[in-house]
Amino acid sequence: MKKERDLAELYQDDPQRADYEVFGRIADTNRRGFLKKAGLATLMTYLGANIPFYKNMPSGLIPAAFAEGLSDFKIAGKNGLIVLNDRPVNAQTAAHLLDDDVTPTARHFIRNNGLPPASVDASTWTLDIDGEVERPMKLSIQDLKRNFEVVSYKLQLECGGNGRGAFNPPAKGNQWTLGAVSNSEWTGVRLMDVLKAAGIKDSAVYTGHYGADSHLSGIPGKDAISRGVPIAKAMNPYSLIVFGQNGGPIHPMNGAPLRLLIPGWPGSCSQKWLNRIWVRDKVHDGTKMTGTAYRVPEYNVAPGTKVPTKDFGIINSMPVKSLITHPQTNVKLPSGTRSTFVRGHAWAGDNAVSAMMISIDFGSTWTYASLNGPPNPYSWQGWNSVVNFPTHGYYEIWAKAIDSTGKEQPFAINWNPKGYLNNSMHRIAVTIAS
Repeated sequence: MKKERDLAELYQDDPQRADYEVFGRIADTNRRGFLKKAGLATLMTYLGANIPFYKNMPSGLIPAAFAEGLSDFKIAGKNGLIVLNDRPVNAQTAAHLLDDDVTPTARHFIRNNGLPPASVDASTWTLDIDGEVERPMKLSIQDLKRNFEVVSYKLQLECGGNGRGAFNPPAKGNQWTLGAVSNSEWTGVRLMDVLKAAGIKDSAVYTGHYGADSHLSGIPGKDAISRGVPIAKAMNPYSLIVFGQNGGPIHPMNGAPLRLLIPGWPGSCSQKWLNRIWVRDKVHDGTKMTGTAYRVPEYNVAPGTKVPTKDFGIINSMPVKSLITHPQTNVKLPSGTRSTFVRGHAWAGDNAVSAMMISIDFGSTWTYASLNGPPNPYSWQGWNSVVNFPTHGYYEIWAKAIDSTGKEQPFAINWNPKGYLNNSMHRIAVTIAS
């Protein structure tokens, strides 16, 4: 028996086929295509509104109205997260719940690779610093607080696979959509101060990070994850060993009582339940540092391409990206509405965001939004704008950020086999009643 699927499911599974079946697109000489009246009528019926800028809709577009579902995941100390996996626990935050300049602890996403330690005691926790150092050290959290300057910064943290759910063909791994990102205020000490105190040697090349979480297999001594960063990044003054989150303790699922915070780089570099930093004389080769883990091809590849392992390079700085946090996607505005306030955040790895732009006509035209400077480096930046609508109907608000090197968010995903670094534009659906 033929399985019937609704429009949203069809778009999710096979957007090109859905585009053909719904819109009946036929490519013209400019490869832009056009809409048959029957296909347009079908889509307008489904949306419950006309589409003023339908002629600008790119082929294969998944309407933003279908692209995001919301559900609740209940865990102590968290509120409104969407669960993607329960072993290990991974959960993301809906875009509209990330509206705060500082992400509340309750809405900070969860990204685990193994099983968290069954119990932790901040009063007895210790951190070993060893390897290419003159003075190996074992430090308690009290030692860190007593012997080093304690600082607090608002720092963005994003999973390298954030956005993986949009890849086609799909990439294996947690199917993050938008919400594996946060900008909490972290309190701790500078990693560089601790390394200097240990007497870092000239032979030091990389750090290797270890935590108290255990491998899913349960095999003793097998690491769930052990990644690291080049010494230059470790010595960045905003790379921290942290013991506080938003004025309180770190949430257990976010790495209490001690973790690293390596801002602007994949979240996997920011080891949770931190108990050892091994300074290496070579690139660290711990769990999920080798092969294709947290790596992308060193050249662009067509979707579905098999790439030799030797052609993958380690992900460092994350790409420029932005998020619309207000209004919530699929908002229905009353008849007669001709404008609405839009806001969100933007960030750019090791770089700053220099401009923010929005469109309501499927990218045909763009306008600049107001962009705030960051409170400190590596914090995301708030932006806002008022958009004006010419008439009632279905609209999509698209947002793209431009970083300080001139790079901007693309419309299409730059596909790679592992589904990393999706920084395509964020889109939300807005319908104005007739």
